[in-house]
Amino acid sequence: MTATQPDLDPRCPGAAEIHLRLMATSDLHVHVGSFDYYHETEIANAGLARTATLIDQLRAEAPNSLLLDNGDFLQGSPMGDYIAHARGLKEGDLHPILAAMNLLGYDAAALGNHEFNYGVPFLDRALARAGFPVLSANAVTRRGSDPRRDTRSFAPYALLDRILTDGSGRPHRLRIGVIGLLPPQITTWDRCLLRGRIETRCMIETARALLPELREAGADLIVALAHSGISGQPAEDGMENAALPLARLDGIDALITGHSHLVFPSPLFEGIAGVDAVAGRLAGKPAVMPGFWGSHLGVIDLLLTPADRGWRVAAHASSVRPVARRDQSGTLRPLVPASDRVLDSVGRIHTETLDFMRRKVGVTKSPLHSYFALVAQSESVQLVCRAQEWHLRPLLEGTPHAGLPILSAAAPFKAGGRAGPDHYTSVPAGGLQWRNLADLYSFPNTICAVRITGKLLRDWLERSAAIFRQIRPGATDQPLIDPEFPSYNFDTITGITYEIDLSRAPRFDPLGRPLDRRAGRIRRLRHLGRPVDPDAEFIVATNNYRVNICDDLAGPGRSRVIHEAPITNRDILMRYIAARDEMPGGPVTVSDPCPASVNWRFTPIRDTTALFETSPRACAHLADLPTHLRLEPAGMTEGGFAQYRLHL
Repeated sequence: MTATQPDLDPRCPGAAEIHLRLMATSDLHVHVGSFDYYHETEIANAGLARTATLIDQLRAEAPNSLLLDNGDFLQGSPMGDYIAHARGLKEGDLHPILAAMNLLGYDAAALGNHEFNYGVPFLDRALARAGFPVLSANAVTRRGSDPRRDTRSFAPYALLDRILTDGSGRPHRLRIGVIGLLPPQITTWDRCLLRGRIETRCMIETARALLPELREAGADLIVALAHSGISGQPAEDGMENAALPLARLDGIDALITGHSHLVFPSPLFEGIAGVDAVAGRLAGKPAVMPGFWGSHLGVIDLLLTPADRGWRVAAHASSVRPVARRDQSGTLRPLVPASDRVLDSVGRIHTETLDFMRRKVGVTKSPLHSYFALVAQSESVQLVCRAQEWHLRPLLEGTPHAGLPILSAAAPFKAGGRAGPDHYTSVPAGGLQWRNLADLYSFPNTICAVRITGKLLRDWLERSAAIFRQIRPGATDQPLIDPEFPSYNFDTITGITYEIDLSRAPRFDPLGRPLDRRAGRIRRLRHLGRPVDPDAEFIVATNNYRVNICDDLAGPGRSRVIHEAPITNRDILMRYIAARDEMPGGPVTVSDPCPASVNWRFTPIRDTTALFETSPRACAHLADLPTHLRLEPAGMTEGGFAQYRLHL
């Protein structure tokens, strides 16, 4: 590789040079149109239909181009859930996201981790109509003695034979290798669906073994579709965010990264050794990460010159093109219109999805939202906890677990963060529709329950408490939330009471790895008013994802898992809400937010404040907060969030 140019004009390469433009999407999550099915509003910064307009524009500029996708296209929106759980996908049916991708002429795509959320049979039926190769080198049906001897049901790579023209207009046949890689953790995250069907290998090990095979097959150029984030961590076997170690492998010429829903090049990655966050290089090689839901199009421009064997990359430029931008008031404004032809390709399914999402399922007397779910007990999370406990309790009658205290754990799935100030659960009082349940519980998790000790219960809460930065007593306006910690890992647990002492160091890091076993933030942990004994036993209702990613919760050989079933937590929530009409108290209502009903809170720290970000719409719900919580407005952020000062 040689020096990177800040811009490569695709229209004027040298006479013997070839300009090749790589365009890439990642983490589309079935966002075909720019539509929010939860609130029935348009989204300015999402939708493959908007990205399609950029694709058409950039294709028109470049005689030689490829369009690639980096995975997580098949799950993640109400349309995707409707197809998987309600409408179904029969043999020969064309999945709407693949209809749109076929229309746009994708050249290749990789599988991401979320492609497996609905099981392998569904995935196979969906991919049968893909008009392009869909790749995964390290998700295999059976591991062999090395990656080249694995048994596979998915193609590990593709060799794309393309006729490219040079600066003088002469055609040249080039063979472009594309390899697909995904986080090996899929066999943990979707253990029940993949057991006996899929095994995985380390991305780095797999790529190192297969790259020479691609070169032997005549690849002039190799592009890695790495559904993996960018991290400064040292390379290790089975790592989840392995884009940088992959870039260091001989043979890879360009990388498309993703999985973490970020944008690269971007200042977010400054200071990581081996990363040029301005020019968009990983270990000196061009790379992009194109956001999520179609928010950006990743573009890598390559200048190719003849070499002793084939072609080499003489220069390159990386960029990301957004579909929307915030104006001076902080409002997102689209930069490009949505493509009518892409919208038309899914028009019927869009209408069916709307009808499905509007089905009546119950009534709530009070609004349900997640605007303050990271700083106070939230009824939107408590409702999920109550539904899980309601479902589990009768199942334990007559079992060896009957009589043990039943607790319930849930997290706010939509609480701002990287998805922006509009990414919050917000359900108005009145009739509940299916779209409201999808808003309350946006993942297709399934019910699971574990039998754990008081010691493990405390560790569970300590993991959640790692979402908060350590707060220095007496200081003012300190940032509260660690942006590296996703809100869907912030479990609160009902059936107990506890405090979180922000002045103390966390026991775990944002990835759940132990930092200091002597540290701890959880104080006054009590059950029925009495301190929790480390050896006491509890049953905790939760979801399969939480149990699968926390080995200590599952126990050796999953010995602590006492119940797991294919029913989704969202279905349980629907049944619970529907049954409320026959329960004392009637329809869903927000609990009395008096101090006696609050099951968790922050330990008071005198003369200390922290800054908390939430949606601008949160101001209408300040009255929903417990009386002990003191919040005051503190302006707006550049990203469009409302900022509040939390008096601890």
